[in-house]
Amino acid sequence: MESSLYDFIILGASGFTGKHVVRQALQFLNPSPSSPLKSFALAGRNPTKLSETLKWAANLHSPPPIPLLIADITDPQSIHRLCTQTKLILNCVGPFRRYGEPVVAACVETGCDYLDICGEPEFMEKMEANYHERAVENGSLVISACGFDSVPAEFGFMFNSKQWVGESAPNRIEAYLSLESKNKIVGNFGTFESAVLGVANADQLVQLRRSRARRPRPKIPGPCPPKGQFVEHNEETGLWAVRLPSADSPIVRRTLSSLAETPHGLPGVNERVEEIEQRTTFWSSVKPARFGVKIGSKSLIGILQIIAVGMIMGKLAKSSFGRWLLLTFPSVFSLGCFEKKGPSKDEVDSASFKMWFVGYGYRNKNGEGSREVDMKIVTRVMGPEVGYVATPIILVQCALIVLSKREVLPKGGVLTPGIVFGPTDLQKRLEENGIYFDVISKNVKL
Repeated sequence: MESSLYDFIILGASGFTGKHVVRQALQFLNPSPSSPLKSFALAGRNPTKLSETLKWAANLHSPPPIPLLIADITDPQSIHRLCTQTKLILNCVGPFRRYGEPVVAACVETGCDYLDICGEPEFMEKMEANYHERAVENGSLVISACGFDSVPAEFGFMFNSKQWVGESAPNRIEAYLSLESKNKIVGNFGTFESAVLGVANADQLVQLRRSRARRPRPKIPGPCPPKGQFVEHNEETGLWAVRLPSADSPIVRRTLSSLAETPHGLPGVNERVEEIEQRTTFWSSVKPARFGVKIGSKSLIGILQIIAVGMIMGKLAKSSFGRWLLLTFPSVFSLGCFEKKGPSKDEVDSASFKMWFVGYGYRNKNGEGSREVDMKIVTRVMGPEVGYVATPIILVQCALIVLSKREVLPKGGVLTPGIVFGPTDLQKRLEENGIYFDVISKNVKL
């Protein structure tokens, strides 16, 4: 791919999230030899919308001469042409269960690398099942979930895990997500549509998992914890919380399975001795644990609203008419949480997230002498609005690492962000761009 015209192409650039990715990418466009991003292009079906997106992303100033390329997911040849012109595709076209596979297939066929902002477990695991071996052969890195789903959760898990030093070890790490805003919180319609389709096709994900060979699982000290209450009030965070059926937990499990297969991580294409040492040192400090994610609210009423939306979606998404209702009137059936037009600028600017990670474990790594946990570590990841600010930041930083450090990354395969980017400086890059990691407390005795 050294002769590629562009460092990356943003596919779906005129979409709700895509245009924010363009704005973020423009901040790092630099023709100097030392810059990893010297050129990129925008791709989509409508050249007029692409041109308007570029003007908007350039903040009304004279936009730089970014090429606008015509491509349509329903035209495999147009997607294939994109892949032959670039080192990397950034795919922002969702729902991915409907539109993602042709792009993955074209990237794998041509040896082009691929990143997306998908948060759909069935799509990601289906791509792994169908394309992993071919991607390894052709040297194509296919990495989904390079946005708010699921980098904060995965890197937050690893950050908490690394705090268990010496003989200590976690048994479980529980994440609590809090979405905060001075104004009303309004979600991305694409996220809502993906969730509706995910609920509607939940049986297919179960069948896919049953059809695949079970991967190795890491050894985790101590017994499996009880399920606990359906709704809990967590003292460390002050949140009422309920389990969130997101992609985060499956992504973490896939990374831990990869680590169980290759304890020192996946070797890079052409690593130097110091880079091998950096990778092995990093993974030796990450200790596996059971992982779950809950969504929280400071009020019980807020969590009851979340439960109500989940029940409505679960009831209606199973029928075609119910899905039509949900997707035609998202504001009504999500109780105002999602709107087709998306959030306003003020709603985006005032929104933020906090994700707390509460780790329970043992002072010695085997939990010997006690089946009760006797140590707790609380960490946190926090940052700006999740869909239009945090996700573009994460995606572009992942892309810059692929461009600048391709030699130290795995040759290819359908992989998770954690197993690829864990040993890199992604966490540092995120902190430099407004997504922060910190340790809240360490308690030796509970």
